Amino acid sequence: MAESSNLAAKMDVDEAAIDEGLYSRQLYVLGHEAMKKMATSNVLIIGLQGLGVEIAKNVSLAGVKSVTLYDPEPVTVQDLANQFFLRESDIGKPRAEATLSRLAELNAYVPVRYLPGAAGQPLPLDAIKSFQVVVLCGVPLAQQLEINDWTHANGVHFIAAETRGLFGSVFNDFGAKFTCVDPTGEQPLSGMIVSVEKDKEGVVTCLDETRHGLEDGDFVTFSEVQGMEELNGCEPRKISVKGPYTFTIGDTSDLGDYVRGGIFTQVKMPKIIEFKSLRESLKAPEHFITDFAKFDRPATLHAGFQALSEFRVQNGRFPKPRNAEDADAIFALAKKIDADVDEKIVKELSHQAYGELAPVNAVIGGFVAQEVLKACSAKFHPMLQHMYFDSLESMPASVPSENDCQPVGSRYDKQVAVFGKAFQEKIANHRQFLVGAGAIGCEMLKNWSMMGLASGPKGHIHVTDLDTIEKSNLNRQFLFRPKDLGKFKSEVAAAAVSEMNPDLKGHILTKQEPVGQATENVYDDEFFAGLDGVTNALDNVAARLYMDSRCIFYEKPLIDSGTLGTKGNAQVIIPHLTESYASSQDPPEKQTPSCTVKNFPNAIQHTIEWSRQEFDSLFVKPIETVNQYLSEPNFLESSLKYSGQQKEQIEQILSYLVTKKPLTFEECIVWARLQFEDRYNNSIRQLLFSLPKDAVTNTGQPFWSGPKRAPDPLTFDSNDPTHLAFIIAAANLHAFNYGLKGETDISVYKKIAESVIVPEFTPRSGVKVQINENDPVAGAGDDSDDIGSLTKQLPPPSSLAGYRLSPVEFEKDDDTNHHIDFITAASNLRAMNYNIPVADRHTTKQIAGKIIPAIATTTSLVVGLVCLELYKIIDGKNKFEDFKNGFVNLALPFFGFSEPIAAKKEKYGTTEWTLWDRFEFKNDPTLQDVIDWFQNEHKLEVGMVSQGVSMLWSSFIGKKKSEERLPMKFSKLVEFVSKKPIPPHTKHLLVEVMVSDEEGEDVEVPFIVVRI
Repeated sequence: MAESSNLAAKMDVDEAAIDEGLYSRQLYVLGHEAMKKMATSNVLIIGLQGLGVEIAKNVSLAGVKSVTLYDPEPVTVQDLANQFFLRESDIGKPRAEATLSRLAELNAYVPVRYLPGAAGQPLPLDAIKSFQVVVLCGVPLAQQLEINDWTHANGVHFIAAETRGLFGSVFNDFGAKFTCVDPTGEQPLSGMIVSVEKDKEGVVTCLDETRHGLEDGDFVTFSEVQGMEELNGCEPRKISVKGPYTFTIGDTSDLGDYVRGGIFTQVKMPKIIEFKSLRESLKAPEHFITDFAKFDRPATLHAGFQALSEFRVQNGRFPKPRNAEDADAIFALAKKIDADVDEKIVKELSHQAYGELAPVNAVIGGFVAQEVLKACSAKFHPMLQHMYFDSLESMPASVPSENDCQPVGSRYDKQVAVFGKAFQEKIANHRQFLVGAGAIGCEMLKNWSMMGLASGPKGHIHVTDLDTIEKSNLNRQFLFRPKDLGKFKSEVAAAAVSEMNPDLKGHILTKQEPVGQATENVYDDEFFAGLDGVTNALDNVAARLYMDSRCIFYEKPLIDSGTLGTKGNAQVIIPHLTESYASSQDPPEKQTPSCTVKNFPNAIQHTIEWSRQEFDSLFVKPIETVNQYLSEPNFLESSLKYSGQQKEQIEQILSYLVTKKPLTFEECIVWARLQFEDRYNNSIRQLLFSLPKDAVTNTGQPFWSGPKRAPDPLTFDSNDPTHLAFIIAAANLHAFNYGLKGETDISVYKKIAESVIVPEFTPRSGVKVQINENDPVAGAGDDSDDIGSLTKQLPPPSSLAGYRLSPVEFEKDDDTNHHIDFITAASNLRAMNYNIPVADRHTTKQIAGKIIPAIATTTSLVVGLVCLELYKIIDGKNKFEDFKNGFVNLALPFFGFSEPIAAKKEKYGTTEWTLWDRFEFKNDPTLQDVIDWFQNEHKLEVGMVSQGVSMLWSSFIGKKKSEERLPMKFSKLVEFVSKKPIPPHTKHLLVEVMVSDEEGEDVEVPFIVVRI
């Protein structure tokens, strides 16, 4: 396994097919083409301490052809607090060899090997010839230069990276001419146009509903243009933006006259990027800025890191932690390289150089792994060319002494070297609640275990996640293995990190109860009293908002983070200082008008949304209605009466339960064939009968123009794979509803579908079509006589005691259940009706399943940023400038940091307050007590009091009710008004009041907590 000479011969054959089940979420980030290129790339990683293993982990999960490790140095106890794939039993073994087996478990498609060597010996140059990408981690500068000279001359992509305490450094060299095929990774823009001028400029005007979003220098091509048809499928034309709805495409004077229609589509143009070698770059560096508030820092660190390397050569060691003499020597060396270096920063680098921190490794390791994938795939823009990162704000307020930072032979020595023993003790006794154990949660627990968080006598970590492990999780939730499928995430994750750091055994308490009002008996006052902070690792806004509200109530610091493909963010929320998560929210998602989805689709998203609705209206909702009829007494009289669709629903029950109830699978195929006819032929013919292709609007314009595309009916053809796919999926789902067994022989579907006699269809006159969003939706009027006769045909529920149908529960990640197959076929058939380009199954699955693209690199980096903020919370920092909210986009790449926003100040009288303030009443006061207190203490008159959804009292409810309620204790009042007992675990009530001042003006005041 270990000889390097014949390693190339041993590299595995290219993996032809991409496992969409495993790589599903990552494919939505990178795409199939980039992943195919990655699957032909062999990656070598030299240096397997914390940073090296972080990169190796992310690259293995991503799916390259192979990963090879080189690090013959022996494992030390200090490695254990950063290198999460090493254990105490590995101490003394060569690092790469000891890491191999655990790293190889991550991805069965990525072989992992190691190159042998002797400790202290650099890798010979001829050993790197088989690789497409070489990554050096913590390698001395002289060796970096030697290897880079060779890689630059021979077209091998080169990355050098290192972390020193709270500092990190990365250098990229992808060769003299590197082609980047997609610099941003964003979807190409496209839009409808309404005119193209025939002149030298060629001004294109877009439909006035949507901005084009293009930028100067972008390229576009066209389709479906009538008149100026030379533009259709033309070579990409460079544009210049004139306004939000207009752009120019250059000379169109020799083209035909524009008539109507057309769609522009942005074309991603390859970009050639020139890299300098490391030797050249050291003299004239191009810096990539990670924090614009530290604009001058890269130049200082460029000299500082070189000085550090020179110090190692001269002394055979790193500078000692917090040693003034060594720091002076480093500063002197740095001044020789750059006379303008910042002394404080260089000396701090010297003080921390021996140290190594898991969160900094996560940030730099996530970043470098994405750069490796860029080198392999040419997807996304590489970093040019030197990056320096630091998080000096994470240092404790009381700087440790030299004595406090000395190594003592502990696994935490390298963290102690930065922060000191006293702060390490604070970390060990910290108490955290991690909400979620998915991708972010796994990375968080890994970092926390390396930091030794909660490993002390008073420390503990609570982690909750209601989910079990699925195959698609394995691509980025790296604590899980195939053997864990079906187990609870929180339990498996806790066990995995307790193995990484045995100090955590007994300190991680796992739960499966989700956070929410229903579990406030679990996550109660006592639970929150035992916490020092909360970290969200959630994937939905509702749960984030809920945890935000709990942290406000209990006055606990909260760190929230999230990722979307290569984008990620981290937000820190500090009691009585910053705004909360809920203080700012994204705008709501843009909804597609129902008339567009129902009658006038013009994009594949519209047909996918339509097919998702069809899925529910065929296989879910009618089945649930039938089951309600069978199980709920007086269902027809009580529930349906007020639904506004009584007749339709009774007809549906009759159809599914009596008239069209299948007894065999063959009948399900016949049903599916008739559904095809109804949706893709009859309904389209009806629409064209009501609105013919030559219809005009009341202004004389063609009705079918602009975003309204005239459809054509489809004629069923069993030889068309999309037609047949619809029949197969619909028949199987209908059979599932009735518990009938499906069929695997395709010829059976074809034969039965071809033999179905389809009833003749005649379009009806007077059918109303919903043209605008505000038009009423056409529906049958409920005729009570018809309803009566229909109801008589229904079998009484008692005659079918115990009989139930099975509604389909939509599940996007099971490729055998026909769910996505149905939605893909149904959507593409509708797209064919409207001449919209169809979408493959993979794309349809993302849109229909609302899948959030995800990749391990972004998760790793964002979690690193979260943990750097957590150090500050543990230290008790309380100034704005101490904290950083972070935003990253690894595709561009881009880092943005900002101070958190202050909590908004409100005012009543002369008193200022923020969302963190509250009025607190103890011992279950009466309502009168509370009203009197506001009047006496603040000269504020209470006009209304509410709790949850109950209005407890208002000034206009009448004298009798007032007299009854004012003397009541709050707990009794709430029970009296809500007609529900207060749960026994409830110790307090959150109450809102409306108050006015002496001038009668409404005044905003904080919420009220009533202790009962």
